[in-house]
Amino acid sequence: MGDEKVKSEAMQIIGMFQVLPRLVVFDLDYTLWPFYCECRSKREMPSLYPHAKGILYALKDKGVDMAIASRSPTPDIATTFLDKLNIKSMFVAQEIFSSWTHKTEHFQKIHSRTSVPFNSMLFFDDEDRNINTVSKMGVTSILVGNGVNLGALKEGLTRFSQNTNAVEKNKQRWKKFSQKPNATSSKEKEDD
Repeated sequence: MGDEKVKSEAMQIIGMFQVLPRLVVFDLDYTLWPFYCECRSKREMPSLYPHAKGILYALKDKGVDMAIASRSPTPDIATTFLDKLNIKSMFVAQEIFSSWTHKTEHFQKIHSRTSVPFNSMLFFDDEDRNINTVSKMGVTSILVGNGVNLGALKEGLTRFSQNTNAVEKNKQRWKKFSQKPNATSSKEKEDD
């Protein structure tokens, strides 16, 4: 499936949702491309997973900002590959550095740079430990088995929408609860 066809299908998927994330964050290795950067040379021409480029362009056309959170020990190679693929400028934040924090530090930096709340973010990664840790921060996180694809995009937007609806329902419940007048006992009234 070519990039334009994938983009068209991604646009249809995105169009199904009333609420979109303000920021979609992608891992690089085995999420956007099918390899580890540290196992490659800067001289090579990298490739993305088949659906990745179409999805990136669809999100861009829909006005959804994107960022990168990668624990690559070779950020120079990753940055070179982003340039070679002509997608580097699509990302408002690029946090590419080795870390033992399972990406919490990456997301703190992305949040500082973009001011986007964690619960307004959607994240795609191929590692359970990153998904689990980042989810605890309030980010809707999707595990991809074989790179980001249209199915993962739909799953991510569905889950993001469900999480957003749950937050809104809780806000409405809290609002109703906090608006109830305080019931004071007749004993308290007598003491006044």
